[in-house]
Amino acid sequence: MSQTDPHTVDPEDEQRHVPSDDALWNESHYLDVVSHDGRVAGYVRIGLYPNLGVTWWTAMVVGPDRPVVASVAYDLAVPEMGLGLHGAGFAMDTDVEAPLDRVRVHGTAPATVLDEAADVYRDDPGRPTSLGLDLTWTTDGVPYQYDVTTRYEIPCLVGGTITVGDEVLAVAGHGQRDHSWGVRDWWAFGWCWFAGRLEDGTRVHGADIRIPGHSLALGYVQQHAGEPVTVTGLDVTEVTDADGFPTTGRARIEPGGIDLTIDPVAFGPLVLTATDGRVSRFPRAQVRLTAADGRQGSGWVEWNQPQPAAEGR
Repeated sequence: MSQTDPHTVDPEDEQRHVPSDDALWNESHYLDVVSHDGRVAGYVRIGLYPNLGVTWWTAMVVGPDRPVVASVAYDLAVPEMGLGLHGAGFAMDTDVEAPLDRVRVHGTAPATVLDEAADVYRDDPGRPTSLGLDLTWTTDGVPYQYDVTTRYEIPCLVGGTITVGDEVLAVAGHGQRDHSWGVRDWWAFGWCWFAGRLEDGTRVHGADIRIPGHSLALGYVQQHAGEPVTVTGLDVTEVTDADGFPTTGRARIEPGGIDLTIDPVAFGPLVLTATDGRVSRFPRAQVRLTAADGRQGSGWVEWNQPQPAAEGR
């Protein structure tokens, strides 16, 4: 991309940004991974709310034959500089080692083990454990800046280790990382976000923003070693169970006529509660992807599901 392309990412944007006065101004880094063999997957999000004086830390480790390992805190201090989280049992650092090329997450944090993903919705305390991470996300494609909001997305290869208690997992896989800053009201409207890699190296990313009465589709398709092509059409649908967990889904992407079947294999969900009591359920899933032309792939999909207000409110 040329430097005049609106989708070109400025390396300076890898650093922190000056917040606005809005209470819900947020700056976040999201990083996820699926191992090449699909046996383990995980994600990390560091979300800074400087005007609320808190950092959200949410990390999950999942797999098709694994319990859910959750490390979640919504009340950590906002670091004065950088993204290091220290105190309250946390010793976790996120380092941009080379802007737009390499980010490392390393350290330890308290965690819990849950037998089922739905236990998150039941407020099950789980069994205490520790989570250790030493993972590096290395860019494997072209970083992509959204032109409608302050956010960029980067396809990556991921390697390192995940440690759960005494279990050490060597990880080699692929994933996505993104960085965004601006007002983030999780409870205003829903969305479906996804990022994945197909077996021929094609990267697909989309965000289906579900504002009533409006249609907004964002994302890109990157062929292996090619430039990202902006999504011009996106239709995402899903079937959900009684708890709101999608059991299957479909994403049709233009240009290119890509038609993906989405099969969740493991969930790392969250319950997000606003200071005014609003609640959103947030099922995030490791998924298998199958294109209509037979190509297989994997990645992560999230659904933001704001819940109806409680009766009497």
